[in-house]
Amino acid sequence: MGLQYMKITGYKDEEFKTPVSGKPYTLMLNPESIKWNRSIEYNEQHPIDSSATSQKYKSTPSDNLSFDIVIDCTGIVFSKRTDMATEIKALEDIVYTYNGEIHRPNFVKIQWGNDIVFYSVLKSFDTTYTLFKPDGTPLRAKISLSFGQYTSPEKRKKEDNETSPDITHLVEVIEGQSLPQLSNKMWNSPYYYTQVAAYNDLNKFRHLKGGIALVFPPIINSEV
Repeated sequence: MGLQYMKITGYKDEEFKTPVSGKPYTLMLNPESIKWNRSIEYNEQHPIDSSATSQKYKSTPSDNLSFDIVIDCTGIVFSKRTDMATEIKALEDIVYTYNGEIHRPNFVKIQWGNDIVFYSVLKSFDTTYTLFKPDGTPLRAKISLSFGQYTSPEKRKKEDNETSPDITHLVEVIEGQSLPQLSNKMWNSPYYYTQVAAYNDLNKFRHLKGGIALVFPPIINSEV
């Protein structure tokens, strides 16, 4: 198998089934390294009978993928790809530019060979120009890209199996929601909210800050 270049494809839908018009952006030079970041968040607790801190699971944030690419328009790498503005725009149109059809930037699939496939949305796009013509026209640029993994709500719902009271769920809060409301939405009963509050160390039950993620643990029926 010959050399394969990383490709970046834009999609109109969050299920990654409808690509945007035009070709995917194919890198001129593959990245020298890729950073795939994964993390787990915990709530720190101090047991009464111990000075040590215990870690209670809070959430598993989405993965992040970041890497640098080089766009070389000197004609040495690709003799027909020598216009920096065209290269930058082609990449921006896929990962950054607002798409009026979907009222947001595109969803993005990053693929390099068979092992690296990342479904995502762009988080940052930083450009550093490193080589210029005498008249100031840029010939070479380093683009630092960062992407956050994207999972559609429907797919996340299937993965979380929301109707099961015996499974731990991760729920993102919308501004103005309360724990009883979320409990009722999750389990068709508002009365489990005290278990959720205790598990997440919450003091305020009624109005939660939008955008936070709460862990809904397996419920204990005896408390109803």
